[in-house]
Amino acid sequence: MLIAHVSDTHIGATDDATPRTQRVLAHLDALRQPPDAVLITGDLADHGAEAEYAELRDLLGERDVLLCPGNHDRRAPYRTVLLGAAPDDGPINAVADRDGARFVLLDSSIPGEDGGRLDDETLAFLTAALDDTPADRRVIVAFHHPPVELHVPFIDGIRQRDEGRLAAAVGQHPNVVALLCGHAHTPAASTFAGRPLLVAPGVISTLGLPWETADIVDYARPPAIAYHLLDDLGRVTTHYRLIV
Repeated sequence: MLIAHVSDTHIGATDDATPRTQRVLAHLDALRQPPDAVLITGDLADHGAEAEYAELRDLLGERDVLLCPGNHDRRAPYRTVLLGAAPDDGPINAVADRDGARFVLLDSSIPGEDGGRLDDETLAFLTAALDDTPADRRVIVAFHHPPVELHVPFIDGIRQRDEGRLAAAVGQHPNVVALLCGHAHTPAASTFAGRPLLVAPGVISTLGLPWETADIVDYARPPAIAYHLLDDLGRVTTHYRLIV
């Protein structure tokens, strides 16, 4: 199974946000083998405005894309424009099945804050989704905020906190094969609860690593994405690609 993992499009952040997202989508459309799933892990819009979500909706068109929100997103307009649902400020969680794998898409955002946390409603949703999944079906859990330190102070200060609750829920289900997130605007790989934790790079910009530069954000580097391949052994292999 081939998963194209995109994150942090931040539509509306700069004049280049939409063209950069278009480049990513065009790249995916031109692949020799189309992905079995396309996932965008949050910060879809920069200001959470309805017009930004409408622009992203038009960019995505008829493509089948899995989404979850980030700290720049606003739940009510997200629901209205992207989901065609009534405006509501509760967490946006979903389950989707693709090619034999189940994606549990979680809302790690805290309205009004940059950092993240899975609230009680979201944790209950996750637990129910995992309990309802057959033991032989592989599960990928996705959200916006990394639940571990990436050793970049700017991002570590606004990562997902109270991560022990997530670890406890995931730890009871060996069919969870990976956790996918964004937020950091840099490709990264770690582990969490004994599973791969794979961080997508950003479309809008690239995070400056403290041992490289004093600059926090670089808008000049091209957008990048992750490809995750889930094999018959349940192993996930990840490749990162710049979209030039």
